[in-house]
Amino acid sequence: MHAAVPATPVIHPTAVVHPTTRIGDGCEIGPYCVLGPNVVLGARNRLHSHVVIDGHTVLGDGNEVFPFASIGLKTQDLKFRGGTTRTEIGDENTIREAVTIHSATGDGEVTRLGSHNHILAYSHIAHNVELGNHVIISSAGLAGHVVVEDRAIVGGHSLVHQFCRVGTMAIVGGCSKVVQDVPPYMLADGNPATARTINKVGLERNNVSEEATAALKLAFRWLFREDLSISNALARIERDLPPLPELRHLVRFIRASDRGISK
Repeated sequence: MHAAVPATPVIHPTAVVHPTTRIGDGCEIGPYCVLGPNVVLGARNRLHSHVVIDGHTVLGDGNEVFPFASIGLKTQDLKFRGGTTRTEIGDENTIREAVTIHSATGDGEVTRLGSHNHILAYSHIAHNVELGNHVIISSAGLAGHVVVEDRAIVGGHSLVHQFCRVGTMAIVGGCSKVVQDVPPYMLADGNPATARTINKVGLERNNVSEEATAALKLAFRWLFREDLSISNALARIERDLPPLPELRHLVRFIRASDRGISK
């Protein structure tokens, strides 16, 4: 049996914790951590050592943060003009060594991460990023205003340009340069990154039906391999394929794209 989590936080004597920091039950604050005055930690968070959390930053429950991570500090965006900006992080995230997660740029704006994400060492998450749930960022860089939807993977040492989106269950290959949106359920790779095929392994791991997988294969072909405009390909998907949730999301995502898709 596991030992009961102590209700009172355990704070190492070398940690520097501001008197107004709010620390939830069962938290562990390791050696040489620094927590600012407007930081709020939920229950059962573990900060290993040398972790810096500052700014108006909230962590939910059960997050694990490894040494030399920096969370909630001022944006690097030169447009910053002061005001109150925030960083909000959900539950059960793993944030590995030397990860940087910056606060938003504009007064009242938020950098937001969901829950159950795995942020690998040396990753950078810039101002105003929106990260979904069950996402893996593998030692990669996300520029400002990037959106990464649920269960997507950004491969090692890849870089995602400002305002780009990576769709649900998409995967970006390692060392890629993403300058346009990566549609849901697709595998993108290269410099610049282009869609190569559907993310078959990701679809299998997330229990996407065989019917939806087959339909996504056809959608990929019409979007990326046949001589169709994007609008005509989307119309064909809506006309000739079943109205499955995955296809509806794919169509909505592409129609909402401002930067275009990685074709």
